[in-house]
Amino acid sequence: MHFNTLFTLALAAIANAHFQLQYPTPRGPFVDDQEPTFCDGYTNVTTNRTVFPLTNGVIDLYSEHPKWTAGVIVSTAQDPTSFSDFNTTSMAVQYFQQNGEGQYCFPIDLAASGVSGLQDGANVTIQIIYDGGDGNLYQCADLTLSANMTVPSNATVTCTNATVTNTVSASSATQTSGARKDDIVISGVMAAGVLGLVVSFL
Repeated sequence: MHFNTLFTLALAAIANAHFQLQYPTPRGPFVDDQEPTFCDGYTNVTTNRTVFPLTNGVIDLYSEHPKWTAGVIVSTAQDPTSFSDFNTTSMAVQYFQQNGEGQYCFPIDLAASGVSGLQDGANVTIQIIYDGGDGNLYQCADLTLSANMTVPSNATVTCTNATVTNTVSASSATQTSGARKDDIVISGVMAAGVLGLVVSFL
């Protein structure tokens, strides 16, 4: 096969990788074509919010990328419909880098995040921002915070991670449409992965 064709096929394979939010429950069923848009294309708040711990919560997701960056922003607006409903001080989990595909969960302590308006009984929306090297992807979950709630100990939330976390400074992220978004492109790693795919075809 021609090198350019192999390179294009390798890029297409990488670009089709995504992530799926497992817990808390996302706004709607996963739609891979919409994930590069606000809340995976869901602009309306769900009528059935997830009761979520104000402290000691977790985010559980499934990653389809071998190396990725993620962070979490939060909005206290009752009906957030766009990035502008998330302000620049709404980082609930600072950006971090991760290696490994598959199930991954990480802690989120909304009470300790420093975001204004996060209290017992508050209705909020979190938006996970994820980048596997091919652009930002988004999923949202609409929550009602509870000081008495703990993470359910069932199969829905499995914190079994076999990966290593690297912290990424929030200052390395840029602001777009009122929301802080990850601007980190793991170009060296992605280029190496693409070349590895190409070489394997030769």
